[in-house]
Amino acid sequence: MKVLLIGNGAREHALGEAICRSPQKPELVVLADKINPGLQKLAAVYEKVDSLADLEKLKEVAEREKPEFAIIGPEAPLAVGATDLLESLNIGCLAPRKNSTRLESSKSFTRDLLQKHNIPGNPEFSVFVQNPEAAKAIRLFMESLDGQFVVKADGLKSGKGVKVVGDHLAGIEDGLHFALKCLEEDGRVVIEEKLIGEEFSAMFLTDGKTLAALPVSQDHKRAFEDDKGPNTGGMGSYSDENGSLPFLRPEDLAAAREITEKVLVALNSETGETFRGVMYGGFIATKNGIRLIEYNARFGDPEALNVLPILKTDFVEVIRAVTTGKLRSLPLEFEKKATVVKYAVPEGYPSNPVVGTEIKLLGMPEGCRIYFAAVDIDDEGRILTGTSRALAFVGIADSLEAAERIAEAGIQKAEGKLFHRRDIGTPMLIEKRMRHMNSLRG
Repeated sequence: MKVLLIGNGAREHALGEAICRSPQKPELVVLADKINPGLQKLAAVYEKVDSLADLEKLKEVAEREKPEFAIIGPEAPLAVGATDLLESLNIGCLAPRKNSTRLESSKSFTRDLLQKHNIPGNPEFSVFVQNPEAAKAIRLFMESLDGQFVVKADGLKSGKGVKVVGDHLAGIEDGLHFALKCLEEDGRVVIEEKLIGEEFSAMFLTDGKTLAALPVSQDHKRAFEDDKGPNTGGMGSYSDENGSLPFLRPEDLAAAREITEKVLVALNSETGETFRGVMYGGFIATKNGIRLIEYNARFGDPEALNVLPILKTDFVEVIRAVTTGKLRSLPLEFEKKATVVKYAVPEGYPSNPVVGTEIKLLGMPEGCRIYFAAVDIDDEGRILTGTSRALAFVGIADSLEAAERIAEAGIQKAEGKLFHRRDIGTPMLIEKRMRHMNSLRG
């Protein structure tokens, strides 16, 4: 049996590891646009291409290798129809088709979907299209929100297309400037009310009918400690041993699931096709309940690194169940472990990363996993920094406090021009989150 994996980041490294853990001993075929040294060691075939969105190259590899299943890590191949192509070749794919991928690739599509089908979870929002009156209309809507708003680019921006007033935007003038830039690039932009609360990531596997919940985690988008600095692809994440987060209640998880169940039904109805793969909801717990921030149509990064290392169920069987519509008959099992992910990134990331400097790994403490992300390998086999996140360190233990200590000890073993957020998963940060949520809920 062969399994095709598209992508080459830390998320894909973890996916490849989960596939290769299967007792069915599948051959792993990787289609990548960069060399990932960890993933390369796992792969029977490692095919490097110029672009993961190159469908002709994907077809060539798929027809040559004839995998039984495929899984797509990043969003770019999804948005150009990689799944449509693979399914036309009778290859089962743990990823949705291009039309259904609009759940992620268009912020306005998802907001309108919830509104049309009366699904709870939307904030107050408005979608604006490019026209001579757009600037005036956007300003008026921002003013109607008392200047407390979020500007969202409609299309895919690698996690960097959202700006929040007070965090990234100084006020209405600043927000208007960014909104008009988004209109130029995508033809539409979404303006929403600014929600106050605590965010969390709830990922679900689905075969189009059944939802299987994965452990919930909290991502940290901001580059610097105490949630300062620009947005990034994600500096790290954590998840408790009970598969939840300390500041969440059972009814919060139930609300996130209910929203996702209704969105799945609405999406299948709207597109006329069956969504198969991952529905990854970014939610926020507020004083008025759970609200939806956005959906992704794939595994999150770093959130996948909280989930995949502790998955006990054969991942190849999971892929088979999703692609054949039999997920209901395969209960997912996870180790009851806490996980903390911390990314080591190049100095200057995300705006001006130092590229091409050597990273030395000095050994790993027990219980720590390392996953390679955006690194380069020179002719001498040295690991070099690239333009994005370099290495992910995952601490796995019986408690969050122990998992954080392991992740921190591991990341200290990486020498080079790197930095990381030391506060992710620490008791101090978690206590801050709990105090914030308790104050909102009264």
